This record gives sequence, structure tokens and C-alpha cells, in this order.
Amino acid sequence: MNSPSFNLNVSSSLNYRDSPSTALAKNMIVVALGIAINYINGTLIHTFRKHEIFYMNPRYVLFIHLVVNDMIQLTTSISLFVFSYVFYTINASFCCFIVIFAVFTTVNTPLNLALMAVECYVAVCFPLRHAELCTIKRTYFLIGCIWVLSAASILPDIFIILATEPLWLFYSTIFCSRDNLFRHPIHLQKRDVSHIIFLSGVWFTLFFTYFRIFFVAHAANSAEKNAKKARNTILLHGFQLLLCMLTYVAPLAQKILIFMAPAYYLQMLFLWYIFVQILPRLVSPIVYGLRDKTFEKHLRKYLLCTIRAANKLHP
Repeated sequence: MNSPSFNLNVSSSLNYRDSPSTALAKNMIVVALGIAINYINGTLIHTFRKHEIFYMNPRYVLFIHLVVNDMIQLTTSISLFVFSYVFYTINASFCCFIVIFAVFTTVNTPLNLALMAVECYVAVCFPLRHAELCTIKRTYFLIGCIWVLSAASILPDIFIILATEPLWLFYSTIFCSRDNLFRHPIHLQKRDVSHIIFLSGVWFTLFFTYFRIFFVAHAANSAEKNAKKARNTILLHGFQLLLCMLTYVAPLAQKILIFMAPAYYLQMLFLWYIFVQILPRLVSPIVYGLRDKTFEKHLRKYLLCTIRAANKLHP
């Protein structure tokens, strides 16, 4: 689950520092990638809103919820990255606000992927009952359950910090990361337990749905094409989940980078940030924006209209 708590301020570890020109270049790259990805995701949301075929389909509703979640997560991650260079430390209360959003979106991602896998499973294994089981009302209810579970993951941390930390902490300035804010040992234990529970459940769901669809494809050749597409989609969900899990090895990866290549530590750490925090936000547009023929047809129209409008402004 990708959490912006792995905030790569290069002066936070071993007193490494970027030169001003390098720091500016890194921030420009990160912001440019963020704007480009959020523009693509924004176009996906616009396409979704304009056509009833999408917002009346549970599959696309779950997908667009994942896209919105990615946009929030990407924005919080880039904000923390830029703040770490511009301000280095920020108000602890404001940091808490950002971290809460980061944790919400971090927990939402794997749960949303699990629901999308279940929807594929129902569509392939129970096609006659798909419309009955996967309704819009139930879909929005399950999305609400995702946010409730995410709240259950972060709210205990708020209560623990209120009970164990002095009030002046919230008026002080800190380097904003989840570990700096929630530093009591209980936080770490609770976080590890909740991550194990959530990820175990999600991985079980992905494996179960994948193999059930696989067996259905072999039992009914007529449904093999749809089943194969559903299996590939679930495999992509698994790939997304693997990218999410890279955040968990971030502290270990940081130590390995320092040990193996101290001279190139800053460069490798920046590449790690791009690979773990930025690029995974491109997976969702690829899974549905390009692979789904219906969505691709409408998405291409809006993207081409934007390009034509830009050409008219700048011939």
C-alpha cells in the first residue's frame, strides 16, 4: 500500500543534501509527472461522468473510485515531497491532516482491487446473476465500507497520539512523515498487524478469484475469451498490489542503497521514489483506459479534442 510516509527528503538521512539545481530539477520532474498523471486520470473521470454506460456499471464505478483514490494519493505524496525541500519542517497538525489522507488512500487501494477482482469473478462464474448481485447501490455501499475500514485503520493512531503525546506537539513543526508523527511503539505494532490482516485478505481474494475463473474457462470453452480477459485483469490487480507492497520494504531498501552505493545514494533514492510512489498511479489508466475498448473509444475522443484545442491556441 503506497504511503507517502516514505518521504524522500534527501537531507533527512545521513545529512545527504542535493545541490540547489539538482533539488529544483527533481521537484520539477516530480511535479510534471504528477500533473501529467492527474490530467490523464482527470480525463478518465470526465469520460466516466459524461456517459451513462459507465456510471451505471458497477465495474466502472469501482474503477473510477480507484482513479480518484490514486489522484488523492499522488497529490499528497507530491505535496510532502515538495514541502520536504521547500520548508523541510511543517506544522504537526497540518502534517497530521495530510498523513491521514495518505493512510486513507493507502488502505483503500488494495481493498478496491479486491472488490474489482470479486466483480470479475461474479461476471464470469455467475453471468446470469451478475446484474442481481452487482448493483450500483451495493457498489456504493461497499465503497463506503472501504472508507470505514480505512478509518478504522488510522483513527486508533489519532487516539494513541492524543493519549501519549503532549499537546504542544500539535503546535510544533516536524519533518512530515508517518513515522515521525506516530512514533510510539504501539503505532508500529498496530500498523504491522493491520497491514498483515488487510494484505492477507486481499491476496486470498485475488488468488481465489483467479483460480475460480481459470477453472471456469477450462470447463466452458464458450466463455474462454471473457474468462481469459478477466484472468489477465486480476493478474494486473496483483501487479498493482505488488507495487503497493514495495512501500513496506522502503526502510530496508534505504539501508541497502546506502551500503551498496553511497556515492549515488541520492540518485537511487529519487529513482526509488519515482518507481514506488509515482509510476504505480499510471497502472489504473492502462488497465481500463487502454485495455477496455469501450472506455478507450470515449477516452480517445476527449484526449483528441484537448490536443486539437491546444493546436488551435498554439498553431
